[in-house]
Amino acid sequence: MKAVARSAYTYMAMWYRKIGREVHERLMRKILIEWRRAPSIVRVERPFRLERARKLGYKPKQGVVVARVRIMRGPFNRRRPDSGRRPKRMGVYGITAWKSWRQVAEERAARKFPGLEVVNSYWVADDGVYRYFEVILIDCNQLTIRGDPLYSGICGKEVPRRRIMRRLRERQKKTIEYLKKTLLPKLKQGEGQ
Repeated sequence: MKAVARSAYTYMAMWYRKIGREVHERLMRKILIEWRRAPSIVRVERPFRLERARKLGYKPKQGVVVARVRIMRGPFNRRRPDSGRRPKRMGVYGITAWKSWRQVAEERAARKFPGLEVVNSYWVADDGVYRYFEVILIDCNQLTIRGDPLYSGICGKEVPRRRIMRRLRERQKKTIEYLKKTLLPKLKQGEGQ
């Protein structure tokens, strides 16, 4: 049996996942200090995690933009009320957001670049104070993007503008595909009987 050669992206992913914690922290410390001093939403030349970006729809071509978004970490604690009440009834703790951090990052990038459409995003790094995501955006007015079959579902005529607010997450898409594969054949068998 022949051994299959691994691609460069496989090694990149392995390096990012399996590198020692101490080495990773030393390498990332300088980078995170620079990122913390930069603005919260920055357009970057190339993705930090190239293998992840390529999986999620990044192509190094005209009309494709990558933005790094910095989001403050921490709980969604509300301000404590001024009137007297017992702590249980303050309504301050245990509040969770219905949006994920990743979706918040995508929406902020979409607001920063109003002429672009969000394709996807991924986590890059964490910090003591911030969480960093990279968001892949495309310019639907570019001819190189319109002619690309990968982006036809985003830039087609039937697709409404600003799809970021209502697009399905990858997890939901996988669930729908799984249900189609498992339930549809069973339903068809039930109709045939």
